[in-house]
Amino acid sequence: MAEKKNILTYEGLKALEDELQDLKLNRRKEVAAKIKEAREQGDLSENAEYDAAKDEQRDIELRIEEIDKILKNAEVVVEEDVDNDAVNIGCSVRLKDIEFDEEMVYKIVGSTEADVLGNKISNESPVGVALIGSKAGDTIEVETPNGEVVKYEILEIQKSK
Repeated sequence: MAEKKNILTYEGLKALEDELQDLKLNRRKEVAAKIKEAREQGDLSENAEYDAAKDEQRDIELRIEEIDKILKNAEVVVEEDVDNDAVNIGCSVRLKDIEFDEEMVYKIVGSTEADVLGNKISNESPVGVALIGSKAGDTIEVETPNGEVVKYEILEIQKSK
């Protein structure tokens, strides 16, 4: 079975590449120094610093492996080529929650980049799925996990900055 493509914006690709470089060049060296320092303290069986450093080393290596896997299967969305007539990955959407009369702006990104606090929602999330392909002026309905239906009006679609 082919692995799922990881859809990324250029911004997301750059962030992952930067994180990977930092992990490989800086964090590995820092942890290696911590492990060396802890080893020099003697008995490793009761050395909490050594155990913590080894745990940190394991976490770093797992994150490196995870990023490598994401990048290996990455498909980058060229945001300049995104059509502003319909919602798609890489664009920003200004929405109005019809019930609460509140406006919000979301950037549609692939699932690996999603960050709700940063107003980046996945194309695979319920709101993202409902938005993809919609046009300005459309009203979409999204079913929440508790079964309620929330209605949003699409006010504006724009290329992300």
